[in-house]
Amino acid sequence: MCKLVVIDDNPTDHYIMQRLLHNNYNCEQATYTFDGRLVLDYLEENKDTGPLPDVILLDLDMPQLTGWEFLDKLESFNAETNKNVRVHIMSSSIRTADVFQSKKYNCVNSFMTKPLSRDLVNQVCEQANPYHNN
Repeated sequence: MCKLVVIDDNPTDHYIMQRLLHNNYNCEQATYTFDGRLVLDYLEENKDTGPLPDVILLDLDMPQLTGWEFLDKLESFNAETNKNVRVHIMSSSIRTADVFQSKKYNCVNSFMTKPLSRDLVNQVCEQANPYHNN
């Protein structure tokens, strides 16, 4: 079962994701936050003993810590701890440069354009299970 974290600064996108995950049997737990720094802090605090998320759904355009800054820090975390926390970018951007830049990160599994579909979210949850980090 997938443990999922959604990082997005838009409460409407949180609500949409909650609806998409409703009755999704592949997703054991979903956590929502507006600030990627909280997720980075959680990862650091639980890197040795606690459960880590199987997958993170990440928005790129956020006011505090951008998605790109989050990815930079997550790449360092994964390398330093030998973990494999995976990210799926979800963005309303259709800029080719964003897709190209996302491919530079080992932790990025896909680039998805909002709005996401229930089938796509289900597929992400199904694929996340092999990346379980506990």
